[in-house]
Formats: sequence, structure tokens, C-alpha cells
Amino acid sequence: MAGAAPPTAFGQAVIGPPGSGKTTYCLGMSEFLRALGRRVAVVNLDPANEGLPYECAVDVGELVGLGDVMDALRLGPNGGLLYCMEYLEANLDWLRAKLEPLRGHYFIFDCPGQVELCTHHAALRSIFSQMAQWDLRLTAVHLVDSHYCTDPAKFISVLCTSLATMLHVELPHVNLLSKMDLIEHYGKLAFNLDYYTEVLDLSYLLEHLASDRFFSNYRQLNEKLVQLIEDYSLVSFIPLNIQDKDSIQRVLQAVDKANGYCFGIQEQRSLEAMMSAAMGADFHFSSTLGIQEKYLASSDQTTEQEAMQL
Repeated sequence: MAGAAPPTAFGQAVIGPPGSGKTTYCLGMSEFLRALGRRVAVVNLDPANEGLPYECAVDVGELVGLGDVMDALRLGPNGGLLYCMEYLEANLDWLRAKLEPLRGHYFIFDCPGQVELCTHHAALRSIFSQMAQWDLRLTAVHLVDSHYCTDPAKFISVLCTSLATMLHVELPHVNLLSKMDLIEHYGKLAFNLDYYTEVLDLSYLLEHLASDRFFSNYRQLNEKLVQLIEDYSLVSFIPLNIQDKDSIQRVLQAVDKANGYCFGIQEQRSLEAMMSAAMGADFHFSSTLGIQEKYLASSDQTTEQEAMQL
């Protein structure tokens, strides 16, 4: 119909520190979604990304290049990347013109790895906010390397960074512990995995830190950081092995729930077929809607039986 509003678009904003596996995640998730039947458009928002392994629908490098900025303004990599994001923020009409023809696709945004962009710098948050005005519903997917779990001090730092990112970016948020297939190579964990994914009682981490002569001098600081994290009670993680379809599927469920994406019957069948092939057996995927329908049907049947008894 003429004049009809464009359909609501959905997607993921993939963020996280350098080396956390963002680009690999974008490749793996895009392939998984295409296997489900979704039309996917991967958008590279990182001007420092070179040799992209995925098919890129939109590349910010066409607008501004990090190398050119560093040469022209005599900036280092960090300052140059911040300038690039500010330049993109000032030229969002270019980005909108690139995204409009892709309406109907599911977007995956591969974002820069500069931590300050997600903790206190305003450019990236402003870009996400403007996308929301274009009726693009995003979930922030924040990747953290799982090797930080092997060091209590680093894990507390990761929790602080994740919390600051969640509060600053202002998007529905899913935190991932990436590279779970490599965690055994990083060393033995002090606690079981659930302790780290659910962020349970952090006082146990403080006891581990107290046994270290260096960190024992900062016990009060660590106690205050732990108290801050527990007071907000926002941070939790989903473990991710990008090579495991079942792991990707759990992440996708969390992301779809966060941004409100609802898939249809055909996609559900594609997921069941793909998971059955991967697991070598029949696999039945129960969506939230399916569980709700079963519950309602069971309730109706119970009500009918009670009425007949009366």
C-alpha cells in the first residue's frame, strides 16, 4: 500500500574488547541465521577491520578510513578510531541511505573494539540511538574472552567493564563468554562454570584475591567493586562456542527475546532440521509460544475434567 511504513527491522550490535572474537562471531552467526532462512546483512562499523571473512553488505571504510585519518590528522590508532566514529555520527545520512535498501534483512553490526566507545564515549551510543529512531531494534551482544575466568582479578575487571557497558550503551543486552572451546587450555577454574555465568556470590573471589600478596593490599577497593556489581545485579553471561550449533542457538534465543524478534513456523522447522542433523537424532525445539500453548491446552483439559466431575 502506498505510503505504508517500512517494516520494523531487527539486529545485533556486536561489541567487546579487541581479540574477543567479534568478527568470528559475526561470521558464525550470519551463517547460522542463513541456514534458518533469515535474510542477513552484516554491516562493518569498524574502520580498522581488514580482510573481512564475511560478505559485507555495508562497510564504513567506504565513508572513512582509519589509515587516512591517522595520516591526515597525525593521530594514533585509538584517537583515529574515535575520530572515525565521530565522523560517522556526523554523517548518519550516509549510513541510513545504505541501510534503507536492506529493509527486510536481519542486521548484524560488527563494531569497533575500543572499550571507551562502549563505556563513556558518546559517539557509538548516539549512533545506536539514532538507529532506534529508524525503527531498527538492536540487541547489544557483548563478547568477553573466557580466559578471564581463570584469574579472579581480571574477572572482577571484566564484570566492571560489562556493567559500565550495559549502563552506557542503553540497549537490550546479552553478555557472552566467548571461546569456550579453548577454556581448558587457559588453566583450571577456581569454581564451576555456573559460578562465572550466573555471577554468584563474589565474596569467594575476594578470598582468592586475599591469598595474593599484591591484591591483599587492595582488599577494601576490591570489596567496594564487588559490592557495586552485586548492588546492580545486572551482569550475567552465556557461554559461547562458535563452532557448536547448540551453543549458537542458545545465544540466538536470548538475543531474539531481548529485541522482541519473533520467528515463524518455517524458521522453526529449519532450526529443528538443522539441529537434528547436528545431533544425529530427532530434535524438537519448543519456543516460548509453543510452551504457552501446551500449558493452556493442559489447563483447559483439566478444567473440563473438573466440570464433568461436578
